[in-house]
Amino acid sequence: MPTVRFTQNIQRHIACPTREVAGATLRDVLEAYFGLHGQARGYVLDDQGKLRQHMAVFIDGGQIRDRDGLSDPVPRTRLSISYRHYREDKKYDEHSMSHGHT
Repeated sequence: MPTVRFTQNIQRHIACPTREVAGATLRDVLEAYFGLHGQARGYVLDDQGKLRQHMAVFIDGGQIRDRDGLSDPVPRTRLSISYRHYREDKKYDEHSMSHGHT
């Protein structure tokens, strides 16, 4: 089962405990998580159900591709949700986000 983990920089703003939830796609996993922790929904998704611009999601360390439909498959076990952070070369830097750097 996938484990949903919010990085520390988000945990400072809203309680989002790490949880294992079922789901085959990112949307399935997020809906299962929000069923347990509804307060996180509005922080992660906009009013159209799309990933908010300031959020980043990684599945086993790889950045998701479908920010709108959230259709990325979640066959593995680790899903990380963090703020987006761009390095100078415009690639996402999960290490910086995981350690709270902006």
